Amino acid sequence: MPTRDTNGAELFDGDSVQVIKDLKVKGTSSTLKRGTLIKNIRLTDDDGLIECNAEKIKGLVLKTEFLKKV
Repeated sequence: MPTRDTNGAELFDGDSVQVIKDLKVKGTSSTLKRGTLIKNIRLTDDDGLIECNAEKIKGLVLKTEFLKKV
C-alpha cells in the first residue's frame, strides 16, 4: 500500500512536504506552524507515518494526514 498525503498524492523517500495545520510537538515546547516546509522525508513501515527532521527538531514522526506534497 503506497503512502499518501492529505490530497492523495503518493509520497516517496526524499520528498518535500508542507504542514497544513499547526502541530504541537510532544516532549518539547515547540510548535510546527502551518506552511512549514519539511525536506528529505523517510517512509516508515506504517503507511500513515513518515520520519523527518524539521528546523530545530530532530527525529520527528508525523502523520501523513497533516502533510501535503510540495
